[in-house]
Amino acid sequence: MTIKVLLVDDERLIRAGLAAIIDAEDDLAVVGEASDGTEVPGEVRRLRPDVVLMDVRMPRLDGIQATRHIIATVPEPPRIIVVTTFENDEYVYDALKAGANGFLLKRTRPEEILQAIRMVAHGESLLFPAAIRELAGRHGPSGGGGAAWHGRLTEREGDVLRLMAKGHSNAEIARELFVSPQTVKTHVGNILAKMQARDRTQAVIFAYETAFITPG
Repeated sequence: MTIKVLLVDDERLIRAGLAAIIDAEDDLAVVGEASDGTEVPGEVRRLRPDVVLMDVRMPRLDGIQATRHIIATVPEPPRIIVVTTFENDEYVYDALKAGANGFLLKRTRPEEILQAIRMVAHGESLLFPAAIRELAGRHGPSGGGGAAWHGRLTEREGDVLRLMAKGHSNAEIARELFVSPQTVKTHVGNILAKMQARDRTQAVIFAYETAFITPG
């Protein structure tokens, strides 16, 4: 099945470069382009992309607001990867909180961009533990809402969440905890449900914000 991609960036050259990389692959296809976040919701509804590559900084409506709007208003929204110049960009943290499934740097190598698109299209998250830990440390815990689900997580679910924050895959967590990958998958599903998180990235951010995990 071909993975449909929508490119959103206010720089035409960047869109052209990404399109050339993506369209060269048999299983990927650029189905549309947008130059500002204001165009994105309409294009998402019209084109039904599987993945949106979203520039985080745009002149009229930035990638954070566009992401938030898509998640809130589009039934079965596409997966969203925000693209930024700097990994410590404050916009990245806000975009991930808004529901983006990960981020890429504009200097990322082409093969890594392609891998990222395929990963998120198949339900995985792009989790960069060091970058998220640094951003979370800068923001500090925000409190509120954490105690309720802290108490609902089992001890094993807490262990899984901490390993998720380190960027471990289900297979790696299974090896660490001496359980099966299917058991880990069940734990991850339970964690996301209890935290009302869309994916692993949001769960990890929420865990930092509520001081379930500390950046240090």
